[in-house]
Amino acid sequence: MSNLASAQQLSIKEWLAKDPMASVVVFLVSLPLCMGVSIASRVPPTSGLITGIVGGLVVGCIAGSPFQVSGPAAGLTVLVWQLVQQHGLPMLGVIILLAGIIQIAAGLLKLGQWFRDVSPAVIHGMQRGIGLLILTGQFHVMLDGKSLGHGIENLVAIPDALINAVNGGGSPLQALGIGVLSIAVMALWGAYAPKKLKILPAPLIAVIITVIVASTLKLNIKFVSVPDNIWSVIQFPTMESFKHVFETPIFVAAISVAFIASAETLLSASAVDQRHQGQRTKYDRELTAQGVGNTVCGLFDVLPMTGVIVRSGANIESGAKTRAPAVYHGLWLLLSPRYSSLRCAIFRSPVWLRYWFLPVTNWPTPRRYPSYWSSERAKWLSTLPRWSSLLPPTC
Repeated sequence: MSNLASAQQLSIKEWLAKDPMASVVVFLVSLPLCMGVSIASRVPPTSGLITGIVGGLVVGCIAGSPFQVSGPAAGLTVLVWQLVQQHGLPMLGVIILLAGIIQIAAGLLKLGQWFRDVSPAVIHGMQRGIGLLILTGQFHVMLDGKSLGHGIENLVAIPDALINAVNGGGSPLQALGIGVLSIAVMALWGAYAPKKLKILPAPLIAVIITVIVASTLKLNIKFVSVPDNIWSVIQFPTMESFKHVFETPIFVAAISVAFIASAETLLSASAVDQRHQGQRTKYDRELTAQGVGNTVCGLFDVLPMTGVIVRSGANIESGAKTRAPAVYHGLWLLLSPRYSSLRCAIFRSPVWLRYWFLPVTNWPTPRRYPSYWSSERAKWLSTLPRWSSLLPPTC
């Protein structure tokens, strides 16, 4: 049964009960992961956000796996970091663009099924090794420090960094506390979360709780800085960069990105098929769609993308019935400004909208609704803080 026919059989009530909520869950999972992968890859946080947007709005519409969600993945983090170190950020876009073209060609040549012959043990072993490298590097970031570069250096320096953080106090110790809290929340949520809330992934809950704690206690730790306009940081590949496209190191790098991204995507798609009873993955179409997405990412000079099992699993567990959540999550990423900008948008919203937020304001009683807004309620409202006290400085 086609995806279109399946969607037509759904009632509007069923669709509204499943797909919109699934898209919101996928968005909430994707937002911190997109920025986290960017930071681990040593590129601007907005790079991962743009990749997630392309993965939703472009790849989501044409993907061969309707329930798979595409975006930046940890599996390419170490490779991307090495490419940036060796060739510079402007050349990263050229490499990803070339990798995308290779993926499109492979999909059109019906090579998608070949990637299924890659042993899962190879992919899982590669991901475990990459995970270890990310862990040793990001441990120093958790202490408000910087990764030292190579995996062995990061691993050897962990004890000294931990001792200095505990003995020195201040920002490193506070950052360590937030890091430990996030790990504890993820462990406890996975083990003891109520069954009805299991659709909310543990990393999402950890992010929400730690953000609230850090903001409430006003901890002196580093925060991710994201510009209001995420497109302002795009550095399009230059003609000078394209002159190196046929050099052997660049071509080998593009093949590496294309192969790893394709294998991880199609392995993820196979795993996604085992978790639902809907339309099966069309591997050649999925490979071509990923190539289109990476080609666009290359033109924007942002992170490469793959199909991601974490986001795809959240999509299915949230009750997705069509490909709509995979597409809409890209739209939510596109519309999501920086947190302070979102607060400004709410606080400076039209008057009719702000009436919904009146329980936490001391604005005058609206004259249009005298029967509802009594003088007693107005007096009670006057005891609560103004919006202006909650506004960030940039507002």
